[in-house]
Amino acid sequence: MHECKTVTLRTRPLKGRMLSFYLDYYPGYRDKETMKVIRHESLGIYIYANPKNKREQSFNEAMTEKAEAIRCRRFESVVNERYDFFDKYKLKGDFLEYYRKQLRKHDQKWEFVYLHFSNFVHGKCTFEEIDIDLCNKFREY
Repeated sequence: MHECKTVTLRTRPLKGRMLSFYLDYYPGYRDKETMKVIRHESLGIYIYANPKNKREQSFNEAMTEKAEAIRCRRFESVVNERYDFFDKYKLKGDFLEYYRKQLRKHDQKWEFVYLHFSNFVHGKCTFEEIDIDLCNKFREY
């Protein structure tokens, strides 16, 4: 079984004048369920191939920073041998249901946080939706 050792940020050309960012995992990661080796992950982040002005250059810089931040998070997961980010099914899972099941293991503060968070997200939240932005908004709430 090979384990991924490097995570490299790469681009591939798209039709038109855009490039698409993707991550290249080397030597790859074997999914234990499908037994397929995963080598690439598309990030859904695009930049201009040849920026024509300051606005397009600024856009490219911002998107490149975003892609690099994702690469760093993935590499950290790889170092810690956590490959759950490949499991798209788990990302669609119900975070509120998971949290509710954890309540009985913890004190009453967890229950209050659960009630507030459930109210904050109007009773629906998947693992995929949880990011820094959501956490900051909840903290402000």
